[in-house]
Order: sequence, then C-alpha cells, then structure tokens
Amino acid sequence: MTRNPRRDLLAGLTVAIVALPLALGFGVSSGLGAEAGLATAVIAGALAAVFGGSNLQVSGPTGAMTVVLVPIVAQYGPGGVLTVGLLAGGMLLALALLKTGKYMQYVPAPVVEGFTLGIACVIGLQQLPNALGVAQPEGERILVVSYRAVEEFVRTPNWTALGLALGVAALMLVGARRRPTIPFSIIAVILATLVAQLFHLKGAAPIGDLPSGLPAPSLGFLDPAAVSSLLAPAVAVAALAALESLLSATVADGMTVGQKHDPDRELFGQGIANLAAPLFGGVPATAAIARTAVNVRSGAGSRLAALTHAAVLAAIVFAAAPLVSKIPLAALAGVLLATAIRMVEVGSLRAMARATRSDAVILVLTAVATLALDLVYAVIIGLLVAGALALRAVAKQARLEEVDFIADLPGGHSEEERELLAEHIVAYRIDGPVFFAAAHRFLLELSEVADVRVVILRMSRVTTIDATGALVLKDAVEKLNRRGIVVMTSGIRAGQRQVLDSTGALRLLRLEGREYATTPEAIAGARAYLRGAGLLPTVPAQPSGTAQLSGTAQLSGTAQPSAKAQPSGTAHEEASR
Repeated sequence: MTRNPRRDLLAGLTVAIVALPLALGFGVSSGLGAEAGLATAVIAGALAAVFGGSNLQVSGPTGAMTVVLVPIVAQYGPGGVLTVGLLAGGMLLALALLKTGKYMQYVPAPVVEGFTLGIACVIGLQQLPNALGVAQPEGERILVVSYRAVEEFVRTPNWTALGLALGVAALMLVGARRRPTIPFSIIAVILATLVAQLFHLKGAAPIGDLPSGLPAPSLGFLDPAAVSSLLAPAVAVAALAALESLLSATVADGMTVGQKHDPDRELFGQGIANLAAPLFGGVPATAAIARTAVNVRSGAGSRLAALTHAAVLAAIVFAAAPLVSKIPLAALAGVLLATAIRMVEVGSLRAMARATRSDAVILVLTAVATLALDLVYAVIIGLLVAGALALRAVAKQARLEEVDFIADLPGGHSEEERELLAEHIVAYRIDGPVFFAAAHRFLLELSEVADVRVVILRMSRVTTIDATGALVLKDAVEKLNRRGIVVMTSGIRAGQRQVLDSTGALRLLRLEGREYATTPEAIAGARAYLRGAGLLPTVPAQPSGTAQLSGTAQLSGTAQPSAKAQPSGTAHEEASR
C-alpha cells in the first residue's frame, strides 16, 4: 500500500462516489433502508479489503444479494436478515477453511452469463414500484409484484417519479458511453435531488431521515428457536456471496497484469465481513463486480483503494446524512435501472448463444430460472444441465468400431487362410471413455455381434472406464460366451485393471489366457484356438523333419519337434505364445 498511495487514494475516492448511490439504492431495495446499505458498504468494505484474497476487490451490498434478501425481509423482518447474514458469514469461513475456493473454476461460463442476465432482469423489475412512484405491492414473486406495480401506476399515474427515474438512468447510460471516467451516477442523483427540492415536486418521495453515524453494535437477531428455519436461506446467501466474490476477483485479475487473487483467503475475508456487518445493522455483503471494475480502471494497485472507499463513505454517513436523506427514491431507482442495463454484456451473450446449442440452452435456462425461481436454485439447475449436456457430449465420443485385423497378421499366411480367419474372427476397437453415460449404448451392439467364433477387443484406446462400464463389458462378454463365442482382449491399460478386477470383468477376460498385450498376439491366440477347434488346417511339418505339429499339440505343448525337424517361423511364434 506504500508503493503508490496517491493513486490508490484517488481510486478509492472515485469508487466511493460511484458506490454511494448504489449502497443507498440496494439498502432501500432490500427492505432494511438506506442506512443498512451504507453500514454494509463501510463495515464489509473495510473488513473484506483487509482480510480478503484480492488486492483490488471492493465489497458491499449488491443487487444479486438484494434479490435473495427481499423474501427474507418479507417473511422474517429485519431480524431474519441479520441472522441470515451471521449464519452465512460462518458458512463462508467454513468454506475457506475447507479450501473450496478452487472449485469456482468449474462453473461454466454460460451459467455465469445466464445468472448475470437473470439478476439484471430481477434488479430492474425490483425498481418498478419506486420508479413508478407507487407503494410497494404485496407478494414474493418479482413478476407478480412488478405486474401489480404497473397496474397501480395505470390507475394513478405518477409522472414525476417516472420522469426522475428515467432521467437519471438516461444520464448515466449516455454519459458512461461518452465519458466513462466521469461518475455520472452521483451527478445524476445530485441533479435529481436539486430539481425535486427547488421545484417542490410532488410525487418525488425522499429516502427519509438517516442516522448521523453508524449504529452501535447490537444483537437484534431472531430467537434461537427460529434459526433452524433460516438455514436454507443462509446457505443461499453464502453460496451467492462465494460465487459473486470469486467471479469478481477473477474479473479483476483479468483486467490487470500481475495480479492473482487467493480464492480461499477471499472466502475468509467475505466471511469476516458478513459476520461483522449484521452487528451494525448491515445486510449480507459480497464483492461487487461493477465497483471492482471502477477501482481497477481508476488505477488502484493495492488494498488501500478499497479501504479509502470505505473511509469516504463513513465520512459521508457522519457528515452528510441530512443531505443524503433528501435524495428521491425515484432517483435511486433510476441508478439501479441503469446498473441493471449495464450488467448485460450483449457481446458475451451473443457469443455464448452462437457457440453451441448446449451453451445457448444453459444460458437461457439459468436466466429464466433466476427470474422465476431463486438465485441459488438457478445456479444449481444451470450446473446440473451443463453437467448433463457435457456428459452427453463426452458419451458421444465413445465408439465401438469394427476394424480390419488382417493387417496385423504376421507374414507367412496363404490367401486361403486369411479368408478363413476373416470368416471366424472379428476385431473391434473401443475408443474413448467407457462409463455409465456411454457403456450401454455401444456394448449392447457388441453383445449382438454376428455369428463368428472369436471376438477380439482392442482396448488400448479406452481413455477411462468406471464400474458401470466394467459391469456392462462383463455382461456383454458373458452373453457372447453363452453363444459359444470366445472373447479375447488386447491393450488393457494398467490404470484400468483395478475397476475391471473389482467387478469381476478382468477374471472373465483372462479366462483360459485370453488377455494379450498386443493385437498381433491376440490374433495368434485366436488362430491357435481355431486350429484346436478344427476350423483351420494344422500347420504341416517342414520337409526336412519327420515330426508333425498339430494345432492342438502346439497349444497344449504335448508334442515336441525333433532336433532335426524345426517348425516354421509362424509355428515357432505360435508355440512361444
């Protein structure tokens, strides 16, 4: 923090100016009031900066967290939100100690993009009552509440509130495009407040009185008996805080050179922040992607910037509470409407939609689930669908292909013998993973193979095999054996022997020495078996000798050539195998 303090101090001041209206808006939107948003930005912002795993993260109240908190406030009141924050903080600490931060990298990009799109829609819909200047309608589902707000506005229009909200949103969006370095959010809010005060606009309800300072630490939580009913919401809050914080840290790393966050320490910092913020009347917090991006773009290089942001907001709480209390609710609604619009990266959505059909399905499904259900459920659904589609794609890579084994025959065979071998032997090569999602499909084809006497399975290209694949393979071999078809294998990898052995498939494949290291060896074994069964002619002895080697004798090892009678090269090869 001592390398370039001036740059960090300026970056922190810039972020504080951007964060002020957002903290107020998210506090109001959560149902606990603007003071809760400010307390969260100050307490969580400072503690997460000190204990977190990123040098550039800026934490505080966020729109995604607000979406989760609204139904909790409606059902349990402020005490429920504070209790949930405390429980979620403990869960985040547990996740940090268990070193689960590294698993964030396994969340697919379409799930993240769909999640962000859904959150943006929910944040925008949440602002409709304040933007339209109507009382907050009853209901838990955001779509129902939004519809009722529009109905109320149609009956009693409030054009003042709507004009302020749209004016603030328009100034922010247009200004950010033309002069991205200027904090148009605070400029828009100041202008809207001045217009409302100077012209005494009716219908521009202000935030209301704010305490001039942070509340003293308190324990205004729910009765311990009611805590069990809040475990599920606490899990949702903790999961969202972990997901959004680690995603934000990853984005911050990508915007800089040489910065690398510690995911487990980041979870620890967020856990500390969420344990402390509720004690001061704050709401559960998480790292904020928008504020973190402003911090990076403003030239921040250390944690001093995030600490400065928290200190500036604390000064505003103590020195400017009367002024802040006059900000119209409609102006804050406009800030959040613009924020929701800017959250949607059209280019990223277009890229995901064009990538593959599976990516498009995952993105749309996650967004719709976020809007219609619950944020955590949406992520779980997105992950499950992404996992299922990924398994489907991997399973398609598994193939059972009949291959020509004649090329692997050693020399010295007549055309007639090659034709006889082709009549009685068929070789299959198994490519890819043999696991539960793929095994049944192609091993069913194996068990229904045409009438032959020997099936050679070339398994050197099997990438992985699980218990289901081993059991299905065993079942297919047993079905072939019952039909009188001998199964021989080649190229089984050392790493796959354990699962084959545990299911009994390896013992079956080794039956009577039918497992071979290479395909030529397996073909030689098949040829010896066919000779022993009388389906191939036996190899005649050389003219210089008198001993005759039958195929059966070669297999059993009962007949030995005399010293003068040497077997041919092929016969010698068969005898050695």
